[in-house]
Amino acid sequence: MKIAVVGATGLVGRKILEILEERSFPVDELILAASERSIGKKIDFKGKAHSVVSIADAVSAKPDIALFSAGGTTSLSWAEKFAVNGTYVVDNSSAWRMDETKKLIVPEVNGHELTKEDFIIANPNCSTIQLVMALAPLHKAYKIKRVVVSTYQSVSGSGQAALTQLENESKEIEGDKKYAHQIYMNCLPHCDDFNVNGYTKEELKLTNETKKILSDNTVHVTATAVRVPVTGGHSESVNIEFEKEYVLTNVKKLLQGTEGIVLQDNPEENTYPMPLYVFGRDEVFIGRIRRDYSIPNALNMWVVADNLRKGAATNAIQIAEYLVKNIL
Repeated sequence: MKIAVVGATGLVGRKILEILEERSFPVDELILAASERSIGKKIDFKGKAHSVVSIADAVSAKPDIALFSAGGTTSLSWAEKFAVNGTYVVDNSSAWRMDETKKLIVPEVNGHELTKEDFIIANPNCSTIQLVMALAPLHKAYKIKRVVVSTYQSVSGSGQAALTQLENESKEIEGDKKYAHQIYMNCLPHCDDFNVNGYTKEELKLTNETKKILSDNTVHVTATAVRVPVTGGHSESVNIEFEKEYVLTNVKKLLQGTEGIVLQDNPEENTYPMPLYVFGRDEVFIGRIRRDYSIPNALNMWVVADNLRKGAATNAIQIAEYLVKNIL
């Protein structure tokens, strides 16, 4: 099995390598690719140093699977070149997510949709992945009408420059700014760029990607995305309105029995999901599950996950694992 990691020197790229090793993914030959400025750099994998090569060289090597985490522009420029060579591309950028000809996959939710013809597969946005993990089993059981989600997203979702800004500000060090404002001891209701309709791209991703993954455009989703001074782990306050009545204990049993979900819902013992405790975990953690008494058939919950793992690298690798098991 020949595997390429495109964008191997970035935060998610390095996390992909870490998780490939953790999960004992079948890598017989590893190709690490990145931008021109990174060519020749050495990166360790399983105790062996690998040199970073150009993306063009990675294409020529004809890997079985290419895991992309190098930004949308790179994906648009190179993904099809890999695919033409017979390489399955799992892309972590937003480049292909809303392309009608490409699948947007969370393996536990819709992995079964993948076929041998899907040579470019989109990995959803980090905040969308954990949201649909929570919504999918409930949608099947009770049919979701509307979702209102507010996110509390860590700075690692913006890359290394954002982590550096937070660290510098916490130490009162002047440095480059990733964000328009201070993030230390602050909250920014500003994730990604603003659209002309007043929503940010991150908020629109939550709306549009959720519908696509659930294969249901009748599910109405509205979002507010907020950046918080946390280094890792995204949190979401989720309000769901169902078409059908539900029993709260059955909702909890349903979520508890769903692959990839951990229920942490014992507020009497101060047990609920928090970013501090999801670090390094691949599951989506759900708690604070309670009835919304303001309207019929509505529910509140709190959803937390490691955004660099299940929100990015792990989900991409799970897609690759599905390909190895069912298609390659």
